[in-house]
Amino acid sequence: MITAILIFVLTLIFVLWQPRGLGIGWSALAGAAFALLFGVVHTQDISAVWSIIWDPTMTFIGLIVISLLLDEAGFFAWCAIHVALWGKGNGTKLFLLIILLGASVSAIFANDGTALILTPIVLSVLLSLGFSPKNALAFILATGFVADSTSLPLVISNLVNILSADYFHKSFGEYAKVMVPVNFAALGSTLLISWIYFKRSLPASYNLMGLPPPITKIHDRLVFLATFPLLILLLAAYFMTAGTKIPVSLVTGAGAILWLAIAGRWWKKGKGAVIPVWKVLREAPWQIVLFSLGMYLVVYGLKNQGLTMEVGHLLTSMSNMGSFAATIGSGFMFAFLSAAMNNLPTVLIGAIGIHQALHLSPLVKESMIYANIIGCDLGPKMTPIGSLATLLWLHVLEKKGEKISTGEYIRAGFILTIPVLFMTLVALYGWLRFLHS
Repeated sequence: MITAILIFVLTLIFVLWQPRGLGIGWSALAGAAFALLFGVVHTQDISAVWSIIWDPTMTFIGLIVISLLLDEAGFFAWCAIHVALWGKGNGTKLFLLIILLGASVSAIFANDGTALILTPIVLSVLLSLGFSPKNALAFILATGFVADSTSLPLVISNLVNILSADYFHKSFGEYAKVMVPVNFAALGSTLLISWIYFKRSLPASYNLMGLPPPITKIHDRLVFLATFPLLILLLAAYFMTAGTKIPVSLVTGAGAILWLAIAGRWWKKGKGAVIPVWKVLREAPWQIVLFSLGMYLVVYGLKNQGLTMEVGHLLTSMSNMGSFAATIGSGFMFAFLSAAMNNLPTVLIGAIGIHQALHLSPLVKESMIYANIIGCDLGPKMTPIGSLATLLWLHVLEKKGEKISTGEYIRAGFILTIPVLFMTLVALYGWLRFLHS
């Protein structure tokens, strides 16, 4: 067990550090290689792990490809400028509208789309409005926070959701039935807590004269016009295929291919194409495939050595205190683990631990499954290392000249996360009690 823990810790360090530009994928695979070398995992575990991670991983890549295409087409910039116009010069109204925009993007295009694509666009719009660095920082921190705090409603809204739903065989519709209402609680508490925390930094008013017309941000009109119909079609396909054996990645992949075909003008053999389709494909996070396989193998090593069973015993003890304590306790446990050691390995450890926990009632087990997701979606916001998306988000902001210190980030992260996490878990408990009544 000590060997398995050491390999896990070293793998996590390498993933966060990425020496010599290895990237998250090769860093995680190096950890998996050590796990195989020292007998922590075995060759037959590779196929078992691959059967678990291939569908959620490919779903995530498909969503990022779609997000990158829409970003190139100018869709997100068009949305951001419209939101600024809807604010009508009122700073508080603009702040709340940007949070709602971030929540909408996270729901459909995953939290990484909001954190990595929408944040720079929001920053650009704020600068064009003449916002000071202090004013802009409040909006940027709120956008980064809402990217995760409201990435609960759909399976596709976060890689954590995809991994957990796939592990426990939750269909798209079954998952949405639980988490869409819970996400409204997360959104409401995010709006309230964010406004309380940032209200002194919000400008009373802003000048709309610096905004360009939204139409000028559209670079590919055909992709833009196709976006809303395709989004409706894609969401309908998710619900229609729920409960069937059609994998979510197949639906997402089909949607990504449709967008690629339109962007690349494939029926014209590329004539008239505006978006560099091959560049978009090259920039897709292909290393996430290697990362998922490598990191899950390392976590599987913890399972083989009995560590996840200890998590299961802890969860069993929580269940003996009642469903409310089990929901809140497990959610906070997974949140703090995510903040300390990254949310992707945490959700895997949590899922295996829940599976191995003994004598859980159906209500408590379901509560813990969704509490694990909530904890791993929100918990990472407490520290910069909580998720890879946060590290990339901070890097993007630094390149744009907006540097956020570690202390400043952690202070805001804890103050915003703890109350929102608690209110969201309470909403989960209440909603599941209602569904099971």
